[in-house]
Amino acid sequence: GQVKESGGGLVQTGGSLRLSCRLSGYTHKGYSLAWFRRTPPRPEREGVAAIESDGSTAYADSVKGRFTISLDNAKTTLYLQMNNLKPEDTATYICAAEGTNVDPLAAIYNYRGQGIQVTVSS
Repeated sequence: GQVKESGGGLVQTGGSLRLSCRLSGYTHKGYSLAWFRRTPPRPEREGVAAIESDGSTAYADSVKGRFTISLDNAKTTLYLQMNNLKPEDTATYICAAEGTNVDPLAAIYNYRGQGIQVTVSS
């Protein structure tokens, strides 16, 4: 499978961005799709949002009410709409496919993108 993110960039506090993730060669039935982020120098990733194969969604507490994950009908593009952005949202955002539907924000995913930078200025 292939996963490729786009749509990152620089935005001011309170602004919005929409990330896109082009997907191919993956299985969604029975698996989840997700967005993670990593903020150096911390090595660990943070699960930001996930969507399960039945359409259920999960969000980190830090982004609830501000971020929305969605999948297009063709299941080829995953989106992350980010509103009311804060400086602490600055990170490399990574799209992932084929994770377990159990605790999808912490699951291991078979396919991950290279990541795309989002920078929120104060």
